[in-house]
Amino acid sequence: MVDAVLLSACRTAIGTARRGTLRDTDAFELATVVVREAVRRSGLPAEAIDDVVLGESLAGGGDIARYAALRAGLTHVPGLAHNRHCASGLASVATAAAGVRAGMDRAVVAGGTHSSSTAPLARRRVPGTDEWQDPWMAPTHVPTPRAPNDDMGVLVGWNTARLAGLTREEMDGWALRSHQRAVRAIDEGRFTEEIVPVEVTGRDGVTSAFATDEHPRRDTSAEKLAALKALHPEIEGFSITAGNSSGVNDGAAAVVVAGSDLAAAHGLAPIATVRAWASVGVDPVETGLAPVAAIRKALGRAGLGIDEVDLFEVNEAFAAVAVATTRELGLDPERVNPFGSGCSLGHPIATTGTRMLVTLAHELRRRGGGTAVAAMCAGGGMGSAMVLTV
Repeated sequence: MVDAVLLSACRTAIGTARRGTLRDTDAFELATVVVREAVRRSGLPAEAIDDVVLGESLAGGGDIARYAALRAGLTHVPGLAHNRHCASGLASVATAAAGVRAGMDRAVVAGGTHSSSTAPLARRRVPGTDEWQDPWMAPTHVPTPRAPNDDMGVLVGWNTARLAGLTREEMDGWALRSHQRAVRAIDEGRFTEEIVPVEVTGRDGVTSAFATDEHPRRDTSAEKLAALKALHPEIEGFSITAGNSSGVNDGAAAVVVAGSDLAAAHGLAPIATVRAWASVGVDPVETGLAPVAAIRKALGRAGLGIDEVDLFEVNEAFAAVAVATTRELGLDPERVNPFGSGCSLGHPIATTGTRMLVTLAHELRRRGGGTAVAAMCAGGGMGSAMVLTV
């Protein structure tokens, strides 16, 4: 069996939704930018690409991957839109890697795209009535008071904090560190190589290249985070705030996954190898703890132990998720989210899984090699993890 390797890995900078630089650039345009650039950076001829698989969530349905393939000039390539909620970007790369390792595909562009700024709102007629539910969101599970479909602050943030016994101070402290690490990474230029600039024309008619993550807050502090109101002050002890939650964001990311034999035939040096991956389901109440099981399962498939991993990124859908996962698995906090994550960089939902892989692959190369794990929870009681080696 051939290895599934990454020949390129790129992303846009992440924008702050509705008031940031990408507020008028939709998910289709963002997808086109990264698909085109991922192919260019791969060194492969366009005709070697067999498919485009893109994570999408809340983009309104359709096949955004086929749209991006056509816009990127890959007319011969079909497209597959993947939706595993927050883990859609990881699912797309797993699907691509599976096709390559099975010998069914030679090379696949995989990634995710998300625009919270322009995401459409759905409505539906309530069955058995002439009444309309507007807006409406498709449910992932049968809702309960402890596991609502439409309130991630309760479903993920608060449930995780309760189950893991986390304090407001612990979560705020993690969020503060996330911002500090993201700002330091930006200042050190650690994201420069992975980011493809997006040409944006503002409402004033001025065109500029957007190439720096804009969500991290340089001026945040423990005092400012502590002063934020709880999202549900009516719930006794509720400790989830906007400060220890992920951002609402826009962005896209893509990689080219190819067979190691194809890379060798074209004289191309892979930037990373997809070693293993896994997804799990848990009770929806335990959504925020799902990365624990996903990481264990993925590392088991890779034949690796926790101590053999150099870097982890556990998406900060809420700081509670990263804190709880780090504690439960006994991870060294210094190896977890070294450049920030959802609380600071932001969480463009369908993009984040691929964005984590892009960042980890580039960092492992800078370090001269190693092993990294990207992991995240996903709405409805799901979790995913992927192991990369360089």
